[in-house]
Amino acid sequence: MFLEQGIKPENKFWKYILGSVFIITASFVGQIPLSAAVFYKTFTENQAFPTTNEGVMKMFESNMTLFLVMISFVFAFAGIYFVVKFIHHQTMLSVTTSRPKTDWKRIWFSFFLWAFFSVLSFLFVYLKAPEHFVFNFKPIPFLILVILGSLLIPIQTSTEEYVFRGYLMQGFANLAKNRWFPLMMTSLIFGSMHWFNPEVTKMGNIIMIYYIGTGLFLGVITLMDEGMELALGFHAANNLVGALLVTSDWTVFQTHSLFIDLSEPSAGIDVILPVVVIYPILLFIFSKKYGWTNWKERLSGNILINEEIK
Repeated sequence: MFLEQGIKPENKFWKYILGSVFIITASFVGQIPLSAAVFYKTFTENQAFPTTNEGVMKMFESNMTLFLVMISFVFAFAGIYFVVKFIHHQTMLSVTTSRPKTDWKRIWFSFFLWAFFSVLSFLFVYLKAPEHFVFNFKPIPFLILVILGSLLIPIQTSTEEYVFRGYLMQGFANLAKNRWFPLMMTSLIFGSMHWFNPEVTKMGNIIMIYYIGTGLFLGVITLMDEGMELALGFHAANNLVGALLVTSDWTVFQTHSLFIDLSEPSAGIDVILPVVVIYPILLFIFSKKYGWTNWKERLSGNILINEEIK
């Protein structure tokens, strides 16, 4: 069982706090190239030093910005590996899945399923109001984006999944010895991590329903499937397709995507719809394909542990 794999007598919760600090520190180290690039540009071009995250994001050509930002996730992922192996004495497989090996078919199925839904939803919005979009295809920058995105965005999304649906999910399970507490805590923390995104400023706090709801959805499919392969595929598709398909000047990333969204951002049914309609449809598809049963026990039940661990 997935959560039980992290429950060991020596896996005290303070180790997860220590490990989290180490991973965050590794991420900060990974931000040094971006910081150095900002300092160099401001010094050599006699520019004012940017005081906001938005200012930093707009200092460089978007592909360069994507590369510099994603470096921090490479360091963070290395930090996860170190923490899992040397602090908790577990394998990366044990925080990935309960299966004998990572099920790549599950990852690809989830990836292509959500990519299909994402493209379909974009086409619906585009056909409804094509005047809100500008075709932005630039062959060379877009090709570079495809290469960089395909290599680095899955590292970014996998890092987030290993932190929330893998490492912290098992950490809170060690603390609470049940399933609902890890599910709720990781969902709330995951959503809260997006609090400072420019989308929140533009759309208002209501968009947090989408972020927390997405975290909850990813947690549910991880617990129901006894592994986070489906979450890995979904998250990678969500960010990669988004980066390649459409961008706007108010999102956290601006990319050389195929389209630019010129509409004024607003939070309405489009924020609530994925959480209350689309995600349940995906849960239904996954449950039928993988034969999920006993939902209440898997999502809220107590964790069965060996007597010597009690």
